[in-house]
Amino acid sequence: MRRDNRIQEKDKLKTILYVGGSLVAIAILAFVAIFMLYGGSSNENEGSQFSTAKISNLVPNNTMSNTNSQTEEASIAIGKSVNEVKNETNTTGNTTTKKESAENTTKSNNVTNTTKTTNTQQTTTKQEEKKDESSSSEQKQVEKKEAEKDPVFVKPVEGEILREYAKDKLVYSETLKEWITHLGIDIKADKTSVVKCAADGRVASIKNDPRYGLTVVVEHANNFKTVYSNLLTAEFVTEGEEIKSGQTIGTVGNTSTFEVLDEDHVHFEILKNNENVDPSIYIP
Repeated sequence: MRRDNRIQEKDKLKTILYVGGSLVAIAILAFVAIFMLYGGSSNENEGSQFSTAKISNLVPNNTMSNTNSQTEEASIAIGKSVNEVKNETNTTGNTTTKKESAENTTKSNNVTNTTKTTNTQQTTTKQEEKKDESSSSEQKQVEKKEAEKDPVFVKPVEGEILREYAKDKLVYSETLKEWITHLGIDIKADKTSVVKCAADGRVASIKNDPRYGLTVVVEHANNFKTVYSNLLTAEFVTEGEEIKSGQTIGTVGNTSTFEVLDEDHVHFEILKNNENVDPSIYIP
């Protein structure tokens, strides 16, 4: 009877040990799982590499057969999950970085293109403004020339024409005793007669010409000039003075060496753009 009791007690003890070992193994597995999930990056590899052999040192032999496969599966599953999460994080980060880089490049190209377009437009606008200013200036000059009419000329003195204009032909000079060209007209007038300005203008010069004597040159609108030579005096005007048509310039004299033997007269010329023209065309 005592022997049966001892056997029963041993069986109970075995059962208690088996149940206790199982509970310890489950507790250890739970601890390992929690540790590997929240242990941090420093324990990541250790958790993924946690082997069945290490667990077997902590768990009794009689419970290892039941828990061995579960521990290995849990370890592998946890290791894979951590690595996969890390890889997915790296992949996502790389993709985001590439997208941001591409967006930044696109924005930079857009800004560059916009800047180039703006500079081109500004350059084009400036060129167009310069063209408009140039065209406007040219148009004003044309309008100014069109607005200015040729001066209306009058005779500087009243009298007959002793010698006509002869640019393309020859006339005989009593003083020189030869045939010469004549770029003006000689208007007969008594000595000391008043010589008048033929049109409104400005006194350009007063000089002693070696051929035609005391000479006054007056500038007029539209590039016209009038020349009064063989004068006795020119004291009534000064160089640079603005004068009017009919205003006194000087008096008739006999100072021209080329025409000293001719009757008293005024040698009168008209120039257009510095070219001599026939005064008879412009005066009545």
